[in-house]
Amino acid sequence: MKDTYIKQWFSDVWGIFCHELKTIWGDGGFLIIFFVAGFGYPLLYNLIYSHGILEDTPIAIVDNADCSESRRYIREVDATRELRVECKCTTMQEAQKLMADRTVNGIIYFPSDFGEKIISGQTAKLSIYADMSSFLYYKNLLMGSEFVMLNEIGKVQVEKAIEYEENLPYNRTFSYSIFLISAILMLIIQQVMFYGSSLLAGTAREEHRSFATLPAQLHAHGIGRVAFGRGAVYWLLFMGVGIYIASIVPAICNFPQRSSFVDIIVLLLFFVTDCVFFCFTWSTFITKRETVFVLLLFMSPICLFLTGFSWPDCAMPGFWKLFSYLFPSTFGCKGFINLNTAGGSLHTIEPQLLAMAIQTMCYYFLSCVSLYFENIYINRKKQNSFERLTEQ
Repeated sequence: MKDTYIKQWFSDVWGIFCHELKTIWGDGGFLIIFFVAGFGYPLLYNLIYSHGILEDTPIAIVDNADCSESRRYIREVDATRELRVECKCTTMQEAQKLMADRTVNGIIYFPSDFGEKIISGQTAKLSIYADMSSFLYYKNLLMGSEFVMLNEIGKVQVEKAIEYEENLPYNRTFSYSIFLISAILMLIIQQVMFYGSSLLAGTAREEHRSFATLPAQLHAHGIGRVAFGRGAVYWLLFMGVGIYIASIVPAICNFPQRSSFVDIIVLLLFFVTDCVFFCFTWSTFITKRETVFVLLLFMSPICLFLTGFSWPDCAMPGFWKLFSYLFPSTFGCKGFINLNTAGGSLHTIEPQLLAMAIQTMCYYFLSCVSLYFENIYINRKKQNSFERLTEQ
């Protein structure tokens, strides 16, 4: 009896697996999302940000202090890799005109009391203005000026016998691509899977059919089998996409890889499984095909920000920190950054792996519950339609 049940269970799962695979390969929209977004986006992002290091950004100097300290600061700024002093202006109006004409991409302004405050031991201030048409202009202007400032502080510390050490182990070149792409690569897996599966779910509901009707063919005992059968299709497809994104794309684009292939596979096992049941749960609310594309524009930047790659999660408001726990990408991106960028080990990302394991169990349960109630809703709707026809 037990052997018969197990055999029937696997038979049902295999049947659902084949049914879902046939549905996927018969939907042109899913295939476009899967191949173009899954395989094209990672290369596209790397191509866009291939020049993650911008050098010699031209800037204008307005030196109202005209002292030895400001002149030394200007010379050191000009010597940095990030900045190049294009011209020295006598007024801010002149410098602003140069920036409006795009002759320069930034301005450094020294007030008249700059030198006096340094000599008297007070806090001396200078102002920087950046062309925000590109984030890289702002980054270079800020970093170049701060490097010089830190160098000056370091000299003071040495003079006062205070130990001073600079340690930049992970992104020594301050490449914007390394900073950004680490988070985007893993996010692509989640987003492509969600939009693909939701597209199929919305299409099915528009055509008055649903995978929730499958349990009826299994004598009402197929909720878990449907989840496993459908999930196995997406798991296999996106494990392939995940390996391509997390290992092959970085190798093609000369992206730093500080983790072993085995560690990346372990991370993907947790992350892809988590994403499968996350997608099944939330695709329950997709009733129209075009809804997916609205969510694409709305949710992608939010999910990216919530990973904490650009803003530490410890500084996030409580609501947004809790909200971030809904998404596998919050933990998957952190795990990938810790492994591949920071060179950590599986022990380093144990909190992220545990969080994804808990998420997987929760979303598996919720996906089964949503499937169960959708099945009840469909059956009642059919029964009501049949009763109305009978009365007529």
